[in-house]
Amino acid sequence: MSAPMQSRTTAAYYIQAVLSFAISGTALAVGIAYLPVGGWVRAFLGVGLLYTVTSAFTLAKVIRDRQEAGDTVARVDQARLEKLLAEHDPFQGP
Repeated sequence: MSAPMQSRTTAAYYIQAVLSFAISGTALAVGIAYLPVGGWVRAFLGVGLLYTVTSAFTLAKVIRDRQEAGDTVARVDQARLEKLLAEHDPFQGP
């Protein structure tokens, strides 16, 4: 049939994305820790940070799952079309 799908990202891009996420999360957490405010405000901002991070992961997963489902449907449709074309005999009557 067709070749398996290959990864579209390079190792360098993956490392850059992981480092960027880690640095930004750490910088924000340190910033919240050193704010000149009370503990309740710090805790609220920390929970907000965690909520934002988990929401971003969830959104990324949903988008990835949706794209993979679309790819799977496209591959199934392509396989059906190839099967129909292989079975079709243009010289055979209706």
